[in-house]
Amino acid sequence: MFTSVDDVSARLAETGYLASPAVATTVFLADRLGKPLLVEGPAGVGKTELAKAVAEVAGARLVRLQCYEGVDESRALYEWNHAKQLLRISAGRDETWDEARTDIFSEEFLLTRPLLTAIRGDDPKVLLIDETDKADVEVEGLLLEVLSDFQVTVPELGTIAATRRPFVVLTSNASRELSEALRRRCLFLHIGFPDEELERRIVRLKVPGLDEALARSVVRVVGALRAMDLRKVPSVAETVDWAHTLLALGAGSLDETVVRAMLGVLLKHQDDVLKASAKLDLDAL
Repeated sequence: MFTSVDDVSARLAETGYLASPAVATTVFLADRLGKPLLVEGPAGVGKTELAKAVAEVAGARLVRLQCYEGVDESRALYEWNHAKQLLRISAGRDETWDEARTDIFSEEFLLTRPLLTAIRGDDPKVLLIDETDKADVEVEGLLLEVLSDFQVTVPELGTIAATRRPFVVLTSNASRELSEALRRRCLFLHIGFPDEELERRIVRLKVPGLDEALARSVVRVVGALRAMDLRKVPSVAETVDWAHTLLALGAGSLDETVVRAMLGVLLKHQDDVLKASAKLDLDAL
């Protein structure tokens, strides 16, 4: 998909995703080497958006597996359409079981889920396995076969191998440690909070009506909040939301009244709001 690291940066920027040199380099290598990309970092820093941007750049279909506690093979890989199978069996009452079985365990009755969908067909795809750390450990076993050989075994149909490998992005908020076997199959990328200059550029891109001076002030306040010992520090997503809020309210500058009235946009816990209200010093920024 990409010819160079600079090509990655330029083409992602066209979609509205401003990539740091580390991000652009790792995406280029994942594409060139055909390796899955494991992206870790706090929530709201652009892990999921990176997969969406790559799909847009490549003109590829985005196939997303949203992980959660309890997700299993039937939700991640495939399952059989049992209702349709029962109707087929009822319609063929005079058939033997061997005759019916050959029919009901065929493509017509197969419900493909994200992992199987991603490796079937010749069209370009980006497979996003989102919040991998929220899935049970057993689910990683399903991923190993897919990410090692890009193939899936369906007992009734045999092994289905990819004719065109998808670009794979796994995201994790590091709420639990992923297995070494899974990590070995991936290139690793950590996306943290951007530096002040990059975050200012992101804010200006996402909220074009915000003037330069106010954008700088917004980023400095968010940076000061991140330096505090809070339960949940604001991420880039909250910075952009706050910038949108200021623009909607017509705020031309930041003062104590404006900042304290809108801390709930940046912070999601009352004890964090109280702590920030007591410690935040706008004059020192």
